[in-house]
Amino acid sequence: MPQQAVIIGAGPAGLTAALELLRRTGIRPILLEGSHEIGGISRTIRYKGNRMDIGGHRFFSKSDRVMQWWIDLMPPDDPSGVISYQGSQRVVEVPAAPPQHPPLRGMGPLEVDTETEETDALGEEHREAHGHTETVVTHEPDDKDLVMLIRPRRSRIYYLRKFFDYPITLTATTLSNLGVVRTVRVGMSYLKSRVTQIAPEKSLEDFLINRFGRELYLTFFKSYTEKVWGTPCNEISAEWGAQRIKGLSLTTAVKHFVKKTFSGASKGGDISQKETDTSLIERFMYPKFGPGQLWEHVADLVTQGGGEIHMGWKVDRIHCQGDKVISVEAVSDAGERRTFAGDYFFSTMPMRDLVRAVDAPVPANVREVSEGLQYRDFITVGLLVDRLKVREPDGGLLKDTWIYVQEPDVLLGRLQIFNNWSPYLVADPSRVWIGLEYFCYDTDPLWKMEDEELKRFAIAEVAKIGILRAEDVSDGHVVRVPKTYPAYFGTYNRFEELRAFTDSFENLFLVGRNGMHKYNNQDHSMLTAMAVVDGLAAGKVDKAALWNINTEQEYHEEKK
Repeated sequence: MPQQAVIIGAGPAGLTAALELLRRTGIRPILLEGSHEIGGISRTIRYKGNRMDIGGHRFFSKSDRVMQWWIDLMPPDDPSGVISYQGSQRVVEVPAAPPQHPPLRGMGPLEVDTETEETDALGEEHREAHGHTETVVTHEPDDKDLVMLIRPRRSRIYYLRKFFDYPITLTATTLSNLGVVRTVRVGMSYLKSRVTQIAPEKSLEDFLINRFGRELYLTFFKSYTEKVWGTPCNEISAEWGAQRIKGLSLTTAVKHFVKKTFSGASKGGDISQKETDTSLIERFMYPKFGPGQLWEHVADLVTQGGGEIHMGWKVDRIHCQGDKVISVEAVSDAGERRTFAGDYFFSTMPMRDLVRAVDAPVPANVREVSEGLQYRDFITVGLLVDRLKVREPDGGLLKDTWIYVQEPDVLLGRLQIFNNWSPYLVADPSRVWIGLEYFCYDTDPLWKMEDEELKRFAIAEVAKIGILRAEDVSDGHVVRVPKTYPAYFGTYNRFEELRAFTDSFENLFLVGRNGMHKYNNQDHSMLTAMAVVDGLAAGKVDKAALWNINTEQEYHEEKK
């Protein structure tokens, strides 16, 4: 009988693990997904023919392996047929046909346990779940749609009811928006930070002041960051900055601006931009129909290869014998329970839930750390709008993919313009499809608002700050995503105690963002899964190396 790996969660890490197991080992993957959607927080939400990307997912990585993995699955829609990436190190030919991988080694009959879904010849999707059927006219992707678009990235900050480039650049517009007095204060504050660094860096506030100066930190970072985390910056670990924006400072932003201005670097060439900090990336790959399209394709490959994906099954019990996990129990929406045995276990579930589920003795200190871990939850309010009140100088639609809202008089944290991620996310190209993003706890009044009340609240906020007119909104859709952001406060400063406990189980491997309680991008989550499969194929998994992914390798290394 072949060995089996039980994988908890069908997000990027879980699906990557499953496909890699089938391609490279004789281990059969069994995925258990608590929801009825593929892709985790990288899924695509469908609403009346429109699509929403939760939080925005740029398909960019400094990892050759991840970039090639994506390209093999969905080649760039590039008329030249050839793209280059990783500087001069690699030229990737875009395959004219699907790439030939080693045969999938999964065994046994195909088994998919999911909600009923079929599409008729008219393109009307009839989705039946929990006894409710809805009909939506939509365009469902087919094989010819399995392509990556190459998209320009433009992000700006909205502050003082004005737009500022992000990262901040020293343009006439920036200086005019700031005003002479504030500009002088920013400059003097930055010079002071160069001379007198805060050491050691104990908090995110210290980290940001050291790189941008106190005045710029107070102007552009403090308000937004505290909206995201709901905690003062001086109470957040500096590790958050090290994982997300380590290579970026005012100096690197200025250097990037000068290089771009005088070399024309942004007009073409290398899409991976390996020497560029992730906060400065200007072009990225993006699946034609959103990130979920890629992960749904991966799920199809997993099931075609003999793997199993069980949707709507939430793992709540993990059975152990000594230092090994032997099985997990999951419960369906209907309350049915099933046991899934395996030889190896991958977990992407939140670590707090994992510890609650294990039946092995849990030391009191470990349980204390686990219960003290905190998470921020996320709400996106999609709005379909006739037009925005703010426009480009030529009168056209704003070109931003997302906008960071620094205005302190609204709760809104960020705004996405889905049209600019991919025009195929919008059913009617004459309309504007935007996502208003809120960060909160599931105990907050905002999270508990009824959908209709939340839509009215969100519309009032964007109208208040001059983004649109309320009467131009024709429809809306609310999506709530729990535990989106693992937090670097609470008991996080004692995390090693928890990690030592979970690592003690020989055949249990924690991967992905929530699985490792690390604020990973999807490529980091994929790399953690790949590293485990590498180890299984070689006969030994190096768990210490697994935890070192995104700490930050060359992903955010600072140049000397």
